[in-house]
Amino acid sequence: MVKINNQKQGFGTAPVFFTAISTILGAILFLRFGFATGTLGFWGVMLIILLGHMITIPTAMAISEIATNQRVEGGGEYFIISRSFGLNIGATIGIALFMSQAISVAFYVIAFTEAFEPLFNYVTDKYNVILPRQVISIPAMGLLSLLILKKGANIGVKALYVVVIILFISLTFFFLGKTDFSLTADTSIFAQPLKGLDNFFIVFAICFPAFTGITAGVGLSGDLRNPGKSISRGTLSATIAGMIIYVFIVWKMATSASPDDLTEHQLIMSRIAIYGFLVIPLGLAASTISSAIGSYMVGPRTLQALGKDKSFPFKRLNTFIAKGKPVTNEPFNASMVTCIIAFIFVALGNVNAVAEIISMFFMVTYGALCLISFLNHFGADPSYRPRFKSKWTLSLLGFVMSVWLMFKINWIYALLAVVIMVLIYFIITKYHKERQGLETIFRSAIFQINRNLQVYLQKQKSLSHKLPWRPSAVCVSQSTFQRENAFNLLNWISYKHGFGTYIHLIKDYFSKATDEKSKEILEILIGKSDKKNSHLYSDTIISPSYTSAIAQIIQLPGISGMENNMVIFEFDKQEPNNLGQIIENIPLVRAGKNDVCVLGSSYHKMDFKNDIHVWIKRSDIINANLMILLSYIILGHPDWKKSSIKIFDVCNKPDVEATRENILNLIQTGRLPISSKNVEVIEADEETNVKDIINLHSADAALTLIGFRVGQLKSVGENVFKGYEKMGDVLFVNAHAQKEIR
Repeated sequence: MVKINNQKQGFGTAPVFFTAISTILGAILFLRFGFATGTLGFWGVMLIILLGHMITIPTAMAISEIATNQRVEGGGEYFIISRSFGLNIGATIGIALFMSQAISVAFYVIAFTEAFEPLFNYVTDKYNVILPRQVISIPAMGLLSLLILKKGANIGVKALYVVVIILFISLTFFFLGKTDFSLTADTSIFAQPLKGLDNFFIVFAICFPAFTGITAGVGLSGDLRNPGKSISRGTLSATIAGMIIYVFIVWKMATSASPDDLTEHQLIMSRIAIYGFLVIPLGLAASTISSAIGSYMVGPRTLQALGKDKSFPFKRLNTFIAKGKPVTNEPFNASMVTCIIAFIFVALGNVNAVAEIISMFFMVTYGALCLISFLNHFGADPSYRPRFKSKWTLSLLGFVMSVWLMFKINWIYALLAVVIMVLIYFIITKYHKERQGLETIFRSAIFQINRNLQVYLQKQKSLSHKLPWRPSAVCVSQSTFQRENAFNLLNWISYKHGFGTYIHLIKDYFSKATDEKSKEILEILIGKSDKKNSHLYSDTIISPSYTSAIAQIIQLPGISGMENNMVIFEFDKQEPNNLGQIIENIPLVRAGKNDVCVLGSSYHKMDFKNDIHVWIKRSDIINANLMILLSYIILGHPDWKKSSIKIFDVCNKPDVEATRENILNLIQTGRLPISSKNVEVIEADEETNVKDIINLHSADAALTLIGFRVGQLKSVGENVFKGYEKMGDVLFVNAHAQKEIR
């Protein structure tokens, strides 16, 4: 067998560095930094460089961190984001990123034509003809496309080396240059004031594309021998080198030319450099072509990765752009798409407005990368073990700065970028419904928040007696797949004001087989909860008996962070086979100081317009407030939006008026949404059968709440819950202690 050494295939760190540095030291540096220095002064541009690098340095460190924790494949930034936030969000940002990269090719090619300004001026002066920039930009775009399509990334990297050498030679000649201004003027930069702050963010918007080159080399991830090593070293070194060079170039400009010359002459660097008339246009040409090559190499790789992940809603399109050349997998088809988009914008000739939107998409990408790093730090996932480590504070700073500067530069474009990305996300989500939701990165962060909240709530447990009551109910049932009544009740309770945990009991001994069965049932329960848009927490328990299951559950802390304070039992009113075991376990639940609810389930179709009936009897002093509060909480669910609460009280004739007055006062002071018309006090004596009265008045009620006492169970047993077979669902309520309605 022949052993293939894959380590010999692909690029090293140098292409990452040169792709990034050539884009950083690009068109904006040559064409706009002089204007920025003349407008804001040395310290104003230093502030721009500082703010820009408050985004780029955290982003570079975040990329380096993520790249050393996972294998980064083709697609660069898109691959990192999609494998962290999920394919749908990843594709949304990836499409915007690709469009930015493709239009950037056009932007740099158009900027390349500025190097021929002497030629355009000569033709205008000599022949009185104003040549359009397209006479240079379109042929240049054609030659660049031919180079990339024919030779691929290899020739692109080789060409990159050549143009980077030219770029650094031109910068060297610039730094060696001297001017009359530098020899005669007071050039102490420390004495220069900060000026033009009214235009600061306008100038920042013009200069920001200079900072978008830091991630250019990341797009070569699929062509690197060791992406983790090359991306981190190449990106960070290019970012730091670019920042240092920026500072010295601005210093050189500020000390070599007057503010008026800096703002009036676009190629002011040519007036400062030795042989500037030649080397600076060459440097500009080199920087713009190298930036265009860099964008031309990474854009198609982003698009190819999107196609491989089937991100677009057209199968043939995905297959077409994912296809690469044999052996090398060079993204030929994706390069053609990039070429067409770039040609369109080159033909238009002016992409200033588009360039600002490009900046928005780049900042969204940088913000997303910083957010990924921050969430990984915050989530403390043990599988997140990068060899290079950033600081969570830096990542958070990069994210916040990206969002803030987007809206400071141009809030309309920022909003437009967000709207476009939201639309893209909804289209992708509609096409890939199975990919909905974020992946483990948010789950880890949520876990940390929940963990800290749980600890905090436990520490504050001593204050719990001062807090208003709210239900934290748990229901254990073996009849999950026979009746949904208990599941629905818990859903109503937990929708807005409370928390509900539904547990399916598997009556058996724990084993590998029963554990697998429990996991399968849990998946069904979660799916069922999702279909109903439920706010329930679902789980399963394996226990040899119903009693042992109850004993286990009442000892466990509530998932919500508050202790479970209510246990709900459920039985079938037509066939109450499990009523005996419910009664046996009520004392066990009461021992844990829990409220007890027993739901008598009916097969009647529930008509929510038929209201919730609450029955208060002479013996229900402790239960009354809990029943009223439960009815109010249940009414908060959208299912009950057309329903109302009716309160019935059964008492002796002399107490009718006082009882009614007490209930109305309770409703008013408790701000309960119960009309006085829905309060009915019924006279009764010792001979009256209250059960008959309830059956008469609540035969058509959607849900009826009736109180019961534990002492009744000892005397009449199951008959406490029987005799209501012709009614709908009945919830029997026993409060451990009287609740206060505040």
